[in-house]
Amino acid sequence: MVFKGKSLKGIKVDHNKATEGSETERMIPVPAYVYISMSQHIGAPCKPLLGPGEMVRVGQLIADSDAFVSVPIHSSVSGTVEKIDGIRSATGGEDKVMVIKTDRKQDLVEGIKPPRIRSREGFVREVRASGLVGLGGAAFPTHIKFAPKNPDEVKTLIINGAECEPFITSDYRTMIEDTDDIISGIKLTMKYLDMEECFIGIESNKPDAIELIKEKLDNQGLDNIKVVTLKSSYPQGAERVLVEVITGKKMAAGVLPAELGVIVSNITTIAFLGQYFRTGMPLISKRITVDGSAVRQPKNIRAPIGAMISDVIDFCGGYRGKPSKIIMGGPMMGRAIFSDNLPIVKNNNAILAFTGRQAYIEEETACINCGRCFRACPINLLPYALCRAYDRQDIERLKELDVMQCMECGSCAYVCPARKPLGFTNKIGKQLVKEASENDR
Repeated sequence: MVFKGKSLKGIKVDHNKATEGSETERMIPVPAYVYISMSQHIGAPCKPLLGPGEMVRVGQLIADSDAFVSVPIHSSVSGTVEKIDGIRSATGGEDKVMVIKTDRKQDLVEGIKPPRIRSREGFVREVRASGLVGLGGAAFPTHIKFAPKNPDEVKTLIINGAECEPFITSDYRTMIEDTDDIISGIKLTMKYLDMEECFIGIESNKPDAIELIKEKLDNQGLDNIKVVTLKSSYPQGAERVLVEVITGKKMAAGVLPAELGVIVSNITTIAFLGQYFRTGMPLISKRITVDGSAVRQPKNIRAPIGAMISDVIDFCGGYRGKPSKIIMGGPMMGRAIFSDNLPIVKNNNAILAFTGRQAYIEEETACINCGRCFRACPINLLPYALCRAYDRQDIERLKELDVMQCMECGSCAYVCPARKPLGFTNKIGKQLVKEASENDR
């Protein structure tokens, strides 16, 4: 299928998809302990429903919240709750975690069965009950996305299968290994949200996934679900880019896709829906790409939520040498973390560990006004001008240059010959504008 919209600007990055041929392995054995965070989504943290000494089973509800923006949390293991503790999170704050000593039996909680649904409201309610959040990295509660203010005006479903970040292949393996669940999840979503069309956006560097999904759709006669072959460039998978490329509708910062008649869902998110309505098992594990020059055996694995990153690395043969940098997510928009003693959470799609050479960042030099950052920006911002405005703490100029529109994709910094951290500068520039606006109230 040809693009409905135009191909936006972007950059070419080294794909480094070394694990694309690595079939997903289940992480065995189950760790001695898991540390299940109460903050695994955008919104209010959950409150533990169990205390020290209580028994727990796989799939059991262990935490929830009455807050609107929140989803429940389920146990990935069977065992005994040892304590409710606090740990330093990947963002530098403090997370509350439920520490479970596993018995390694993996006994299931009673009552796990496929949910029965008869209405839109029932579908959205079950999506929440599954504990599902956006699995592409955003961690936004899916049931809220599926309940827009004007549901009758939202008729287009876009499935994000771009996976444009280097190294990560977990979405690709989902497309290859869980194709039927993807299609089932799409059909259920379209049926109960009363949607008319669906577009599955996949980058051109995944031809076998494109052909496999097309074949499955053709075999079922699903002509209202179409695969869109996207240009292989970064950041093709950014929500705002994807919406404009596929529909031709421009989506500014602060505008929700539903306001344009669209719902966007990551392909692993939609595959989980197919799985959940087939089995009834809530979100308790995650397919993760483990790669990087410091990893002895790069691979794709399915890890229980709450397993420590160190346990995951050990399952992959350990480190080749001391890692200079560890990233949760991709190298473009992921988060560098201070330790591998952090637990896997729902929206983890990769753990990357790099040695000194691959982690090395060249020393920053002076801007040469080459304009590469502007040519790379998919939304036509002027990163070099924004950088100068931030250096002067010129809030009005930051506003004039639309710093709030920045997606923080990092394309500008990637192409900058002066190695200026332009994306990060925009990030803190946005915070400066927000703080000024709050002070003006």
